[in-house]
Amino acid sequence: MSLPPLTVYLAAPRGFCAGVDRAIRIVEMALEKWGAPVFVRHEIVHNKYVVDALRAKGAVFVEELDECPEDRPVIFSAHGVPKSVPAEAVRRNMIHVDATCPLVTKVHNEAARHHTNGLQMIMVGHKGHPEVIGTMGQLPDGEVMLVETLADVATVQVRDPARLAMITQTTLSVDDTAEIAAALKARFPAINVPAKEDICYATTNRQEAVKVMAPKCDAILVVGAPNSSNSKRLVEVGSRAGCDYSQLVQRADEIDWRALQGIRTLGVTAGASAPEILIEEVIDAFRAHYDVTVELVVTAEERVEFKVPKVLREPA
Repeated sequence: MSLPPLTVYLAAPRGFCAGVDRAIRIVEMALEKWGAPVFVRHEIVHNKYVVDALRAKGAVFVEELDECPEDRPVIFSAHGVPKSVPAEAVRRNMIHVDATCPLVTKVHNEAARHHTNGLQMIMVGHKGHPEVIGTMGQLPDGEVMLVETLADVATVQVRDPARLAMITQTTLSVDDTAEIAAALKARFPAINVPAKEDICYATTNRQEAVKVMAPKCDAILVVGAPNSSNSKRLVEVGSRAGCDYSQLVQRADEIDWRALQGIRTLGVTAGASAPEILIEEVIDAFRAHYDVTVELVVTAEERVEFKVPKVLREPA
């Protein structure tokens, strides 16, 4: 019996970004240097497959520093941590390695600079997300106000409308953030808005690829974790750009085959913390049901690389 034809549009770029790649390498190099166990505060990146693979090699994932013994190294996740966390590690004389993505660190430095200049910050981001907790935790309470939606812009209470700056989480929807930035500018004309929002190159590029792909897709699958902000944004971008059926799947076993009956074109992409092996797994699952032709949708080329911290490049 011949299989029905299916064109799979595969987004490029997709999957791992430089910050995620670096964070995973940091855990692997720490295990090589100091042996197991190495403790990691919070999931190093938001992907169960990645976390499970590192756990199998000897990484122990915890939520707080007080769960870590003082005689073993601890690594801080790619999302960044409040200032109090490394300070506590120093106080306890622990070996600690910061795997914060350099583009998140750039936002931390921006916030510190604005604070030094006497400005209060408005941060656009998702409440409770580790990156937001880490960024807001760079400064004393009350110095960073969080807005999540356009509605929040109307109600946020600031100290002095003439002395404000805007910063953002790095994994937001480019379009939503531009709207919120415009609303902040309208309410607070003096606010210092970055020339380019703090949304990172990888988030921007992956959203752009989905926008190009969506109009020609009967369905889009985003490979990623439900707690991954940038993956969830890709689903939203797909829906808005013309593909009504845009869904998040962690693995091939989550594909809803009944909902996909009769499709002729499928878009596939992945959030910045999803490894390529999971994308291949999803495409292979479709090969069992369809005669698949894969077409690459290339919208950007990424050549970004970040160095690992010096402590890991030195001999033990």
